[in-house]
Parts: sequence; structure tokens; C-alpha cells
Amino acid sequence: MKTIDSFNERFEFKGSVKTWSLIFIAIGVIGVAFGFLTGSGERTFANLLLMGYYFTCVCICGIFFCAVQYVAQAGWSASIIRIPHAFIRVLPIAAIVLLVIICAGLFTTHTGLNEDHKQTVLPYLYKQWALKGVSTPGDPNYDAVIAGKSGFLNVPFFLVRIVAYLGVYSLLGFLLVKYSSNEDELGGMSNYRKSFKVALIFLVIFGFTVPLFAFDTIMSLEAHWFSTMFGWYNFAALWVSGIAVITLTIIYLREQGYAQWITQDHLHNLGQLLFGFSVFWTYLWFGQFLLTWYANLPEEAAYFYKRWEPEFKPWFWLNIIINFLAPLLVLMKRDSKRHTSVLKAACIILILGHWLDYFQMIMPGAVGPQSSWIAEIGIIEVTTFLGFAGLFTYLMLNALSKFKSLIPKKHPLLEESLHHHI
Repeated sequence: MKTIDSFNERFEFKGSVKTWSLIFIAIGVIGVAFGFLTGSGERTFANLLLMGYYFTCVCICGIFFCAVQYVAQAGWSASIIRIPHAFIRVLPIAAIVLLVIICAGLFTTHTGLNEDHKQTVLPYLYKQWALKGVSTPGDPNYDAVIAGKSGFLNVPFFLVRIVAYLGVYSLLGFLLVKYSSNEDELGGMSNYRKSFKVALIFLVIFGFTVPLFAFDTIMSLEAHWFSTMFGWYNFAALWVSGIAVITLTIIYLREQGYAQWITQDHLHNLGQLLFGFSVFWTYLWFGQFLLTWYANLPEEAAYFYKRWEPEFKPWFWLNIIINFLAPLLVLMKRDSKRHTSVLKAACIILILGHWLDYFQMIMPGAVGPQSSWIAEIGIIEVTTFLGFAGLFTYLMLNALSKFKSLIPKKHPLLEESLHHHI
């Protein structure tokens, strides 16, 4: 265990966390294989998409966190910036994993029932539009609504967009990490100014494209329905779940004797972000739900009707309880944000809660109801979650161990961070 409070402190990735992350990866591989071998290919692909998207969003949050700190010229966060830097280094791998899942789901087909309950050949993912957009009147896959959207929702353009989003995010994230590392070697303000400019560019691009990324990857699973709030609703989930993982990582490092310069005041700030943006997530959730209910348009209400079926309704309400009431009640008090055990519990609750949030977005449209609400979450869901959790932990901590120091020792605002007090 590291106990020396040194600016040259390096993280050593070893011990039980490394072993358990590899065990979880193995459990995930076995669970995915079990899903395919037992004839649950559609359900398995949906779970892979869920976790691939979640994995990628948490890594993207690392870039967004760093970019916001640079543009705001925030001093409090300078000493913790290496943790989101590790997330950034994992993003290219997460992007490749997500692209492989999407391509496999689009180009692998099976025989199943379409929306008219007729047996036909369907892709495992994006079955509402992947074949219908290229069909013609009279074809059993033809859908006039989807055909009208085929200029945008077609496979080549869809894949180009996904690659473009993730490629640009990865490139800009790489530059942020590069300039910060150079800053440690060279000192001065040159690399900080470069980071500031890259952060500005990223935030402008991200602001325009993150809703489109959510529209393409998740909302297009149910291509008849659309919501202009869906992109920002997904952004709120990305931000809250990413902050929860960053906070949990910091708590783990401190428990292992690392990064003792990170104090309860830094954790307090992270707790404030978790609390505030959980309320923001709830505002978007309620706004999207309320407007759909109030308008009572059949083509819009169908989305929530699926989630009010007996198999999904308990999970629908549990989602709002976990992601709103839990952080509201747990993190409202000042003291709760300064107790490591309470903050750790809140982070775990929110990580699981936003898994359930993505589950609600994906499963009703991509797979449909199972035999009962209890059967909706089974072996495939649990093992796939554990597999991706292990994969992220392994890759992120391995990336963190590659930094020469856990602290950006020549960051111009480092002293402000080291003396941060609330």
C-alpha cells in the first residue's frame, strides 16, 4: 500500500482489484456465450448494446469533465484530473467495442416476428429501420414512416455518423491528455493554453453532437418515436454516471493509500455535482414523460405504453426512485457528502440506477417483455454488466498506472487545488 504523499507518486495496478476485474471479464464472456447458446440472441445483443453504450458514455464523461474544468478555469479539480485522463485513454477501446456490437447487431440476422407479428428475417439490432428503409411498397418489411426517414436512417450513413462522433471525441481527448503530460515535462503556460483551446472546441462539437449520438445509438431502436429531450436526458445520465465512477475511483485510490492530497473538500464538490445533476436528470425525465402524457398523441404515447406493461412497470418506477429519491435523500445534507462511506454508497446506487435507466431505454423496444417483471433481469443482464464493469476497471486502472505521476505537478492551478477548502 502506498502511503507517501509525493508528487512523483505512481499508481501500481496489482492485487485483488486486478484479479477480480479479470474474473468479472471471464464471467461476462461466459454470460454472453450462454445467451447465444440458449437461443437468446436478441436479448444478448440488446445487453451488449446497453453495456457498450454505458461503457462509452462513462469514458466520454472523462473528456467532458476535463473540458469543463479547463474552460471554467477551475482550480479545485486540478489535483484529480489524472483520473478522468485515464477514462479518456480507454475511450478508443470503448468506441471500438461499441462499433463492433452495432455492426454485429446490424449485419447478423435471425428469423423473428415483426411489428405485424409476421415471421420474417430481422437484424438483431435496429430491426425497425435497418431493413425497412431499403424496402419497397408490397415488401413485407415495408413501412411508410421508416421509408420517409431513410435519407437519414440508412445503414451506411448511420455507421459513418457513429464513427465520426467517437473518432472526434477520441482525438480531442487524446490531445487533452497529451498536452497535460507535456505540461508535466516542460512546465510553463503553453500547453495549458493549448488544452484550453482544445476544451473549447470539444465543448462546441460535443454540445451539437451528443444529442445526435443518443438519437442514433438508442432512440433509433424505436424509430417511429422521437423526443427532442431524449438527447439531453441521455447527456444527464452520462454526466451523473460518469461523475459517480470518477468519485468511486478516487475513493478506491485513497483507501489504497494513494492521492492523499485529495481531501474531503474535493469529494464534497463531487458529491454536489452528483446531487445537483441527479435533480437535473429528474427534471428532464419528468419533462419528457409529462409532455408525452399531456399531449396524448398515440404515436408518442406508445413509447411509454410499452414501459407501463406489467413486465416493465415495476422497473419503470424503481428507475425514478433510485436515480432521484436515493441521491436526494442521501446527498442532501452537507455532512453526507463529506463521509466517504455514504458517498461511496451513493455512487454505487447511481451506477446501478443508470444501468436500469439505460435498460428502460433499450429493452422494451429491442427485445420486448419476458414472462414476468422478475424475469426481465436475469443471468444475461447480470453477467454482461459484470463483464463490462471488469473490462472498464481493468483498462482504466491499467491506463492510470501508465502516468508518471498521479498528479499534474506543473498544472498552473495546482496550488489552488491543494489548498481547496469549502
